[in-house]
Amino acid sequence: MAGHTRIDVDGEDFLINGEPTYAGRWWQGHRVEGLLFNSRMVQAIFDDLNPDTRDRWAYPDTGTWDAERNVTELVEMLPEYCRHGLLAVTLNLQGGCPESYGRIQPWINTAFTAYGELRPAYLDRLKRVLERLDALGMVAIVGLFYFAQDERLLDEAAVRRGVDNAVGWLLDNGFGNVIVEVSNECDVPRYEHEILQPQRVHELIEQVRSTTRNGRRLLVGTSYRGRSVPGERVVGVSDVILLHGNGVTDPSFIGEMVRRTRALATYRPMPIVFNEDDHYDFDRPVNNLTVALANHASWGYFDAGPGAGGFSARSDYVEGFQNVPVNWRINTDRKRAFFGLIRSITGLAG
Repeated sequence: MAGHTRIDVDGEDFLINGEPTYAGRWWQGHRVEGLLFNSRMVQAIFDDLNPDTRDRWAYPDTGTWDAERNVTELVEMLPEYCRHGLLAVTLNLQGGCPESYGRIQPWINTAFTAYGELRPAYLDRLKRVLERLDALGMVAIVGLFYFAQDERLLDEAAVRRGVDNAVGWLLDNGFGNVIVEVSNECDVPRYEHEILQPQRVHELIEQVRSTTRNGRRLLVGTSYRGRSVPGERVVGVSDVILLHGNGVTDPSFIGEMVRRTRALATYRPMPIVFNEDDHYDFDRPVNNLTVALANHASWGYFDAGPGAGGFSARSDYVEGFQNVPVNWRINTDRKRAFFGLIRSITGLAG
């Protein structure tokens, strides 16, 4: 039964079960306490309902795609991530691009029906991940919509129904270790439904905030694409600010994004979280992660395949957490560098 782990905020800090995360920890003069180091794991509950593309995700050792194997292998790795200091993972009910990047996405990966009802198989996989995180004292940033799949819902009423159903399900199952991310990169111009776009997504944030069970509700925000600063209406109704560092090649700009966000008229003290960043210079003393930390913003690892433009590592099954089929092990130099750095920062090294 869920309910062991609850995430809250206190000003710009995160609390887990009433205690600051990484309590008392400093690193190179910067306060780590209150942060939420995280990794993008949005393929955790992935499946492909399109028979024309399903075979693209076949495991090389079996020649078939297996959604159950995928989620089982992730759940088995969660304790290892936790031992390295990771406290959160980003999931999504509509996943993310399983080839890291790409504009043409014909596969069908969505926990929602066209009318906003929830698919039981997706919920079963999601529940297993959330329950394991809950038992480990870890948190999930649960995204609801993704810009290449939102068109699978019929209309705005279906989107609103999907929000009610998803948030209601999370609350009914007792998950207090969840932050809701309404839409991944709401300012990407490929969203079909206006209510998921920057000018109106604040309405769905308010809808999430108004959904309660026995006086409980979930923390909520929405993310913006790399280099973007959120809109004032979104900031005004959010509990958490979600930024993306994709495309930020000069680490100092990470600090600039944090400063611009805090300067917004509607900003009040709340956590700022980068929950997607494809910047990997972990061996350098200054990188996107360390600059975020220096500005007391949490940072999240987006382990895409090397390069852009539809790369997929299916042939050798060894690359990023975004590539399907996913190898969830810490099995590459890039993964080892990331987990090694946060292990050191959080005081778990040695």
